[in-house]
Amino acid sequence: MKNLCILGSTGSIGKQTIDIIKRHGEYKVISLAAKSSIDTLEEQIDELSPKKVCVYDEKKAGILAGRLKNRSTEVLSGMEGLLELAGDKDNELTVTALVGMIGIKPTLKAIEAGCDVALANKETLVTAGHIIMKAVADKKVKLLPIDSEHSAIFQCLQGKYGPNGYYDTWNGSPVVEKILLTCSGGPFRGMSYNELKEKKASDALKHPNWAMGNKITIDSSTLVNKALEVMEAKWLFSVDVDKIQVVIQPKSIIHSAVQFVDGSIVAQIGVPDMRLPIQYALYYPERLPLDCGRVDLFELAKIEFAKPDYDTFKGLKLGIDAAKTGGSICTVFNAANEYAVRKFLNGDIGFTQIYDIIENCMAKHKNIAEPTLDEILASEQEAIDNSKAFLH
Repeated sequence: MKNLCILGSTGSIGKQTIDIIKRHGEYKVISLAAKSSIDTLEEQIDELSPKKVCVYDEKKAGILAGRLKNRSTEVLSGMEGLLELAGDKDNELTVTALVGMIGIKPTLKAIEAGCDVALANKETLVTAGHIIMKAVADKKVKLLPIDSEHSAIFQCLQGKYGPNGYYDTWNGSPVVEKILLTCSGGPFRGMSYNELKEKKASDALKHPNWAMGNKITIDSSTLVNKALEVMEAKWLFSVDVDKIQVVIQPKSIIHSAVQFVDGSIVAQIGVPDMRLPIQYALYYPERLPLDCGRVDLFELAKIEFAKPDYDTFKGLKLGIDAAKTGGSICTVFNAANEYAVRKFLNGDIGFTQIYDIIENCMAKHKNIAEPTLDEILASEQEAIDNSKAFLH
């Protein structure tokens, strides 16, 4: 049995992670963490009996501790609690499924403790990729992607190994010519910018293919999520942003592909089910059975491809510009978007104002090429402050 820590256990990724290990075994869950959903967390404690749990919300942590006063599970709280769980030397794999920049420090702590990480928190690499990837190399641990697109790329690159965990050079020359990062286009694909102005949160939350949390679903509707994935792919696969091409594939059947220097393209195809990439990360390099349905090629009338509309979905262009620049501007892009999405979900701003807030914050920022962790967090706060000022 391998010891497993799940950070973000009450969210979609966390719940599906638990579902998978119940099917296949091989893991003992020794710690769980949640933001505030203590009812769900208590159910998971009853089922899995972890030695420690953390509730980020300190008030909720106190309530849960009262409920568990006669139990052996220890209840921690806040960032300090997350770091204690992540830094436990008994962990053999940590699933990081926290939402937002809250995931940076615990992910880094797990890596520094010598633990392999299955990463579903894209903000960690978006804002601190230069720090995270250096730590991964120094500690010689595995960083396994859970995002469906990055898992697909990772799977396409298996079979040959080099310094980055895959076969990246031959006689000193790159083998990968291009990464083809696919995108469904979201619920508003084909609409004009003026049409987007009228869209409400209830419209944006109707993703055509995937069932996800609210924040990532909104990001998918703005295509900001795809920009974040470009940044993430840059770090995971050590490629220049210019070698990452975003391709609209509406059915979400091709999850991403890799084009090699001989012109060959290797693609990963499957049904849109997040259990597939989660399971691949948990049991890598093995492939295990999964009842997620199958793609019937004979039933596919055709597979469509299209170029993204960068003018309408401005968040994608802004994000790719930030990725090309690198540094703290990526944190500003991410933090401004997080703030704007919260305001949109609350009904305080319109859909296209998400783009306005991001653009304003990026224009005001003085970029730092290789920010420290403190500078990353300061850039986040700057973006929040500028977002608030923009709306008042």
